[in-house]
Amino acid sequence: MDVEEGADLLMVKPALSYLDIIRRVKEAHPGLPLAAYNVSGEYAMVKSAAAAGWIDEQRCGARDPDIHSPRGSGSDSDLSRCATPRDG
Repeated sequence: MDVEEGADLLMVKPALSYLDIIRRVKEAHPGLPLAAYNVSGEYAMVKSAAAAGWIDEQRCGARDPDIHSPRGSGSDSDLSRCATPRDG
C-alpha cells in the first residue's frame, strides 16, 4: 500500500525480530530505500543486558553487529535509540 501511494522510503520495525521481513521487502522493492528501526524494547534489551554484565554497552553503536544486523538483511539505513553518549 505504501508503495502504491508513492512512498519515498519503506520502514520495517521492530528491526531485530523482523530480519526475514527486511530481506523480503528489499527483494520486492529494490528501488526504494529501506530503513530498519530498532524499537525501544530492543534498546531496553541492550541496556538490561549491560546492567547484568552480559554485554559491553560501549560496543552499542556502529561497531556492534547485533544492533546493526538489519544492514546484513538488506536495510539501507538503521534507526536506533542506541547512540554514543556525548561529552558535556
